[in-house]
Amino acid sequence: MNFPIRGAVYHNIKDMEASELRDMVLDSIKSGDEKLLPGLGVLFEVIWKNSDASEQERLINTLHEHMPRDKAQPPVAQ
Repeated sequence: MNFPIRGAVYHNIKDMEASELRDMVLDSIKSGDEKLLPGLGVLFEVIWKNSDASEQERLINTLHEHMPRDKAQPPVAQ
């Protein structure tokens, strides 16, 4: 099944105020629900595409420096 994740995320947030968007991001992260990760990925893509090279470098450095390597787990075959 091919589900248009980007379009669904855009649809769900298209009329949100900035404060609502912030609350949604914070709630998604706080809940730890893995089903929300693709949506956060779509939001990251928007940020990335609208950032200049220096901001992208800062984002990558932040990811690299703060990656919780001790929580890394190999994928489990199903």
